Amino acid sequence: MTRIPAPVEPPVALTIAGSDSGGGAGIQADLKTMEAHGVFGTSVITSVTAQNTQGVEGAFTLPVEAIEEQCSAVFSDFDVRAVKTGMLAEAPVVCNVAEEVAEIDVPVVIDPVMVATSGDRLLDSDGESAYEELIQHATLVTPNADEAEVLTGVKPEDDESAKSAGEKLLELGADAVLIKGGHVPGEQVRDVLVTEDGAEIFTHDRIETDATHGSGCTLASAIAARLAQGESLRESVAGATEFMERAVRYHLNVGEGPGSVHHLAELRNDAARDSTAEAVERVVQSFVERDVSDLVPEVGMNVVGATPYAETVGETAAVEGRITRTIAGVKPNRGVRFGASSHVARFLLSAREFDPDLRFAVNCRFDADVESALSTLSGAVAEFDRAAEPEDVKTQEGSTMQWGARRAFESADETPVAVIDRGEVGKEAIVKILAEDTEELQRRTFAVLSSL
Repeated sequence: MTRIPAPVEPPVALTIAGSDSGGGAGIQADLKTMEAHGVFGTSVITSVTAQNTQGVEGAFTLPVEAIEEQCSAVFSDFDVRAVKTGMLAEAPVVCNVAEEVAEIDVPVVIDPVMVATSGDRLLDSDGESAYEELIQHATLVTPNADEAEVLTGVKPEDDESAKSAGEKLLELGADAVLIKGGHVPGEQVRDVLVTEDGAEIFTHDRIETDATHGSGCTLASAIAARLAQGESLRESVAGATEFMERAVRYHLNVGEGPGSVHHLAELRNDAARDSTAEAVERVVQSFVERDVSDLVPEVGMNVVGATPYAETVGETAAVEGRITRTIAGVKPNRGVRFGASSHVARFLLSAREFDPDLRFAVNCRFDADVESALSTLSGAVAEFDRAAEPEDVKTQEGSTMQWGARRAFESADETPVAVIDRGEVGKEAIVKILAEDTEELQRRTFAVLSSL
């Protein structure tokens, strides 16, 4: 049978940058990131580098004529909605790209790549001076602290100096500037967006890793892709910085060096939603069939499953209305949906801060008999004492679970298989059983049930 075609028409973006043989940065990172955002990525290669996760071993800059031919091929055939530039290597290339983008009326994101994450230099001194011409055509410039200092003479060390550096780049003709905070010391990463209307700070927790290869390329490409889809500049920056936080935390452990950012982390996470919900449903069904009445607390039981790279409650699947006891056994009040759990979901997410492989949890009743049954499990059982909970945590809605998980994990020498909350006046004692997969969660829960 002959089938009719069903073409898809995604927005198109263009990256003008160098090639990274290591696959984590440059053109390779740009195209992966654009695809992850639902944008068709086209490319103009400016330089071919021999590099990996440990450093740059060599680079060859393409002739300007070859770059011009690539640009002509793309612009003559595609409806390009946004352009992102990366490694341009030498002054003639920077000047040529400035001429190319001057001829188009689409958002242009300039990532002034000067030094690789490994510390290897990717732009000559003449190229640095030539950037002034290119910046005049920028919708957004995204320098890190070192690049901002080279371009403006101002070293971003805090919000005010970052704003000053951004304002100097505005004076050079850029519409907006994002001074990236990854190279600025501090517990949080503070990216400062500077426009004619003022400055806005996007704050994210710092991830303790050196696996940031390709982070600058990925962030700029994510912004360009979002602009190509019609988002505003602020929406694009906000979404891209959140995208980057996940890409860095769940980085790819490849190569002998620190590794690469995970360009597809968000895409993979979204793709796992259905399978995660189905996994929770299977556990719930097994609990109904086995009749876990003896483990259901007064507040009800819930089974929670997190997507592989979950960061929020909305990325955890659970039973809406929890599982309750009935005359005939137990049953879920309603179906499984994302965001249905509050306490158990927050506890699981907090536990994942210490062991990101944990994906499932169930809350069970707790008393002396259950405590004895827990001793039959293979693995550590931790606990936290609500009597030690600070007042500021108690008064902050939803903070107890995060605080409790932190106390429990910090007191354990290994990832606990269960965490006990002995409760307090008005708060029922509960135990949370944790697992990396549903089979393990069922096995541990049924082992406790059998020991009662």
